[in-house]
Amino acid sequence: MFDGIFWDNDGVLMETEHLYYQANAEALAQAGVKLSLEEFCRISLRQGESVLSLAASDSDAEELRRLRNDIYFRLLGEEARVYPGVHDTLERLHGRLPMAIVTSCRRENFLQMHRNSGLLGYFDFILTREDYGASKPDPEPYRTACVRAGLHPGRCLAIEDSERGVVAAARAGLTVAAIPGDLNRGGDFSAARWRLEGIRELPPLLGLD
Repeated sequence: MFDGIFWDNDGVLMETEHLYYQANAEALAQAGVKLSLEEFCRISLRQGESVLSLAASDSDAEELRRLRNDIYFRLLGEEARVYPGVHDTLERLHGRLPMAIVTSCRRENFLQMHRNSGLLGYFDFILTREDYGASKPDPEPYRTACVRAGLHPGRCLAIEDSERGVVAAARAGLTVAAIPGDLNRGGDFSAARWRLEGIRELPPLLGLD
């Protein structure tokens, strides 16, 4: 058993990545740019860069960003969903060891999607994008989480769905279990110890059955 578990949020706990694609696609359409799902997965999810750079004019970038953020915030309030199996899994793990969320999501978006999720009570603390300097795939988010929890990275497990999240956790010295969603299946998950098909596989992996 590990001493702590650190969870990614989008794509692991909350079904939101398709909403971020939709928000970016709608914003770019205003600039006459059609965003394919393949481009979004490659640029945003795997490389961790902004697809808004596909717009022809840099002068439009700030306005497109504001538009994208407004659309995304609205969609999170209307359509964000907890993945099946998450509540049951967290209930089984709660109280057995420390748990926290380590997300690249901005705090306002994080709170918007979790208004009615019922998940936050399972976690000892939350780290959002404002709580550290360099984002994933840099190891800083997970190193910050380990320091906050007072735990050695080598005794902690990270649950991730993306290549850059897996790389971040592995570079920080954590053991990683990857649960790739549909938008991340093309990534390189070789740095993960386990690749799971769904969150319900985690308790048996930890010997809780």
